[in-house]
Amino acid sequence: MTGQAAAVQARADSMRNRRLLLRAATEAFAECGVDVSMHTIAQRAGVAKGTVFRHFPTKQDLLAAIMMQLLDRLLETADRLLRADDAGRALKDFMAHGISLLAADRAFCDVIGRPALQHADVREAIDRLCDTVENLTARAREQGVVRADITGTDVVLLLGGIHQTAQPLLDREPRAWERFLEIAFDGLRAGDRATLPYPPPARLRLADPSGVAASTGK
Repeated sequence: MTGQAAAVQARADSMRNRRLLLRAATEAFAECGVDVSMHTIAQRAGVAKGTVFRHFPTKQDLLAAIMMQLLDRLLETADRLLRADDAGRALKDFMAHGISLLAADRAFCDVIGRPALQHADVREAIDRLCDTVENLTARAREQGVVRADITGTDVVLLLGGIHQTAQPLLDREPRAWERFLEIAFDGLRAGDRATLPYPPPARLRLADPSGVAASTGK
């Protein structure tokens, strides 16, 4: 094997190991919580423990990488929907996509999500998501679809709220969240409505770097 071919193979192996680790870690954290050891994750992925630390120096880096997968999917969807002609439909489609992702892996937010929010890369990605969703919301406001006092931060927060509302039903009714999305989106629509009683949040702030849990260490 030539040097170039060996390098290509090494990169392919590295990417494969990373995928295996992320899949194994997501399953292990969902089943056992974030206290599961890196050694256990390596065993589940079928790789050496050293391979875990080459990709993810700390457990918090691993948690952040898992969270980033979800955020990347949300950002990709939001960016695509910014090109849609019907801004109201685009905003509702984004909300539906986000809630469906949360509903598909309910352990994600409770077990993986909160510790991962302490990571700088995750906080930066959430900022980008809020900016993109604000653009989606602004287009819907401009087209007169949603009320003028609704912001992108409102929309991002509603994703989790709708998911949590439907959560007790999801074992037997996995699409129950669609009902609550319709109720919530109806409240976002433009029309003759009372002024909202509280000003919108200036910026979404989900993470406090000083509050990193001890269980996110190595």
